Amino acid sequence: MSYHVVWFKRDFRLHDHAPLLEAAQRGSVLCLYVIEPDAWAQADAAAQHYAFIQESANAVDRALRKVGGQLNIAVGNITEVLDQLHAAAPFASLQSHEETGNGWSYRRDQAVAQWCRRHNVTWQEHQQFGVVRRLRHRDMWQSQWESFMARTQVKSPTSIQFMPWPLGAPCVRIAPPAWPSPLTLGLNDTPPTRRQHGGRERGLAILNQFLSTRSAQYRGGISSPLSASTACSRLSTHLAYGTLSLREVVQATRARVNTLPMSALHHRRGLQAFISRLYWHCHFIQKLESEPDIEFHNMHRGYDGLRENDWNSLHFQALTQGRTGWPMVDACVAMLRETGWLNFRMRAMLVSVAAYPLWLHWREVGLWLARQFLDYEPGIHWSQMQMQSGTTGVNTARVYNPIKQAHDHDPKGVFVRRWLPAMRKIPDTWLFEPWRMPPELQQRYGIEVGKDIPVPLVDLETATRAAKQRLYARKRLPSVQAAKSKVVEKHASRKRSNTPPRNTTPQNTAKRHQLNLDF
Repeated sequence: MSYHVVWFKRDFRLHDHAPLLEAAQRGSVLCLYVIEPDAWAQADAAAQHYAFIQESANAVDRALRKVGGQLNIAVGNITEVLDQLHAAAPFASLQSHEETGNGWSYRRDQAVAQWCRRHNVTWQEHQQFGVVRRLRHRDMWQSQWESFMARTQVKSPTSIQFMPWPLGAPCVRIAPPAWPSPLTLGLNDTPPTRRQHGGRERGLAILNQFLSTRSAQYRGGISSPLSASTACSRLSTHLAYGTLSLREVVQATRARVNTLPMSALHHRRGLQAFISRLYWHCHFIQKLESEPDIEFHNMHRGYDGLRENDWNSLHFQALTQGRTGWPMVDACVAMLRETGWLNFRMRAMLVSVAAYPLWLHWREVGLWLARQFLDYEPGIHWSQMQMQSGTTGVNTARVYNPIKQAHDHDPKGVFVRRWLPAMRKIPDTWLFEPWRMPPELQQRYGIEVGKDIPVPLVDLETATRAAKQRLYARKRLPSVQAAKSKVVEKHASRKRSNTPPRNTTPQNTAKRHQLNLDF
């Protein structure tokens, strides 16, 4: 009996799931998710990612059981699992969504394509985001994004004929609750205690709450870490792992805009700005899709050698431990450690501090942050790491001063004191530069700078000035200038302020690369 395998990857839902519908229309269906040990051995993998996927996959299994099926969970190399399945009961096609993942997943998918060719199995990959495979140029990309987002959402099949797991397939298959422990996969980190949890029901609840109430705070609320946790949509993780489809979020947001009265101008503009960020979500993923090497190499190769040979392990250790001495930076690291989330401006500030005053190359910092961000989306992540580090060659360098950011977005020190208990003893005058506090005041308040509170590793102003001089010296080289046009041609947006995507408010160029996964 011929059947079709639906391979779930980062698309844990039944709604708007084209691979599932395609398989159901063709014949019998076997739904499969594979826990791949090699994937979890990668340097960007974390226990919190695994936990969110487990919760989301279990939710898919519960939904499938309601219609007479189940999500089959296998452990092992995907090609070996397919080998054993095919040997026990040959299947006609493999159905999945496209994935723009890390370098490992790219090589994995190449191996799957080769396996399918050898076994004469059709592998049909369906578009997941507004990302275009084998894109020849950017000129028509915006219209293609709009076209995909305007299509009718794929309905969940009303009738599915499920294929039972072939008895002759010896690969390890487990019941959903009995997943391997993170430790057996080499994930020895501890998930944040206050992270988001997975599953489509949770994603829908967050979406509905955002559209109905929280989105009114979106404009003006997403920059400060004090307000961003409620003003931001908080949908980034659910989009990264596909419990919601991007298309349903775009369409639901546009529908909400259309229901708001014209008098609710601030609310409407907030939702329009949110749609604009969903557009940029795919714009950045397209960069990695078009050039997978930007996960590992500078987007503009003229910046090779700028930081690579100056790695300072003490600076990196201080950053990852939240002991840089700049309170706003260290508070952000503390929040990340406990929640797995941080708003876009504070993410940008962290990378800026790493790249300029600490002069750290983006690759190792990026791997660390990938493990910290529950909503890690490789396509956005690596583009953003390079943009904030100044190695794309086409974006204006944005250098965030952590002291200024604290004054602008936490003027009363509420955020800093919340996440850094030692700072609760420091009076407002010295809160954002405690190393300047006179010894007699330190004694009065029972705090010792250098022991209870770290002293900055470098002088911020001096180190930042030196870093910018080095960056701009490289940027001015004739060879670097000459190669810039190639990067523009391949990766730059063709979006113009006079032709924005429908119902969006375009961001100016200076704002665009503040984007990150949190929306």
